[in-house]
Amino acid sequence: MKILFFGDIVGKTGRQAIAAILPKLKKEHKPDLVVANAENAAHGSGISQRTAVALFESGCDILTGGNHIFDKKDQSEEAFRNFPDKIVRPANFDDSWPGKGWVSTRVGSKEVVVSNFNAQVFMERQFRGEIASPFQSFDKLLHDWPKSAIIIVDFHSEATSEKRGFGLHADGRAAAVLGTHTHVQTADAQVLPGGTAYISDVGMVGAANSVLGVEPAGPLARFSGDERARLEVMETNTAEVGYVIIDIDNVTGKAYSITSKLERITLT
Repeated sequence: MKILFFGDIVGKTGRQAIAAILPKLKKEHKPDLVVANAENAAHGSGISQRTAVALFESGCDILTGGNHIFDKKDQSEEAFRNFPDKIVRPANFDDSWPGKGWVSTRVGSKEVVVSNFNAQVFMERQFRGEIASPFQSFDKLLHDWPKSAIIIVDFHSEATSEKRGFGLHADGRAAAVLGTHTHVQTADAQVLPGGTAYISDVGMVGAANSVLGVEPAGPLARFSGDERARLEVMETNTAEVGYVIIDIDNVTGKAYSITSKLERITLT
C-alpha cells in the first residue's frame, strides 16, 4: 500500500497548490490513499465546509487537524457534520468537541485507520481546552481499532523531542507517525526499528518565501517587539509543497520506506 501525506495546507495558496500538484503526483506515484493536514486551510486558521469540499474535489481522501482546527467554530462544525468519516480532529481533545479523533476506511482488502493527536509540550497557550496525554490516548485507542488495520498517525506537535518520543512510543504499532504543525520540513524521514515510517515534520503547503505561510512583515514586527502586529496569510503564485510517500506491507502492516519531498511550483 502506498500513502501520500501532505503537510499543513495554509490558506488559498495552499489549496490551489494541492489542486495543481495532486493530479501529477497521483499519476506518478499511484497512491492508494491521500491524506492532508487541513487545520490551516480556511485562510490560515481552521477548516470550513467550502475549503474541505475544495480539497476533496482536488483529490484528498482524508483531512486531519490540530490545535487550530476549530478556530472558525461554526464553519468547522458544519464541515465535521457533513464529512464525519473524512475529517479527523485530535483524538486527545475532550469529547465535548465535535467530530472524531480517528476514522477507518477500506482500501482494497485492507482496513486503514487515520488518527490525529495533539501534543502537549509548548502547546499550552495555543489551545484553550483540555488536552489528554497523546501517549496514553494512543494506547487506549489501540484497543478500539481493528486488529489488522494499517494505522496512520498525524502527530501535531511543536517540540521535535515530543514528536520523536511519540514515534518511538508507537514504533511497531503504527505504520506511520507523521509530524505536523511547525510548517518546516525536517530531514529525518526514516523507518524506525519496529517498522514505523517517521518524520518530525512533513512541512507545509503554502506560499513560498513566507514565514510559515504568513506575510513576513507581521512576524518580523513581532520578533522586533511589536506584539500587536497583524499576521496576514500570504497569497502568491509561487507555492511550497511538502509531502511524504510511504510504502507499507499489507501483510505485516509495517512500513518499508518513506520518502520526503519539498517542491516549489508556480500556480497559473
